[in-house]
Amino acid sequence: MLRRITAERPPAPRVGERCEMCAEPIAAEHQHVVDIEGRQLMCVCRGCYLLFVDQQAALRYRAVPARYLAFPEFTIGPAEWDALEIPVGLAFFFRNSVEDRTVAFYPGPAGATESELPLDRWNTILRRHPELDDLAADVEALLIRVPDNDIDRASCLLLPIDACYEFVGRMRLLWRGFDGGQDVRDYLDEFFAEVSARARGAV
Repeated sequence: MLRRITAERPPAPRVGERCEMCAEPIAAEHQHVVDIEGRQLMCVCRGCYLLFVDQQAALRYRAVPARYLAFPEFTIGPAEWDALEIPVGLAFFFRNSVEDRTVAFYPGPAGATESELPLDRWNTILRRHPELDDLAADVEALLIRVPDNDIDRASCLLLPIDACYEFVGRMRLLWRGFDGGQDVRDYLDEFFAEVSARARGAV
């Protein structure tokens, strides 16, 4: 019995890691809220997280959900992708409620770079794929990948926004040279395989 109880205990908090709202100790694996005005992620305890789970409430902070969706029927044409003016074959898109617009970020050696997304062209894609227009503003993102500019291999996933920032941060650490190098390509394949396995199909 003692062994079973010990095994079921949550991970012990790391020294110095605390909730950014109430200062309670938190474990290495913890949840996040978004400060939508400052566009910042905050590490929080479970209690503080639950205060902000209502995505419809007019609050400054919003809890980041743990939803992962795959869109196996997703396609994008060469002209559609080029029209978005993303210089690489990978970007994530999310709805900024403060600015009332969709913004795009793509990875690079300096981290995530914001793109001035042509809204009318993005809306053209949403009209063709209305299932994509289901993002919770500020806290979820669509990650679209077009490997080696090969439109036939394009894929799209819906992820929590903290997973996207962690993904871009890891890519920044691995990036070498002009195109990122082999380590980045290997990580991309591993990440998409892992997240695709976790995601459920969009209904």
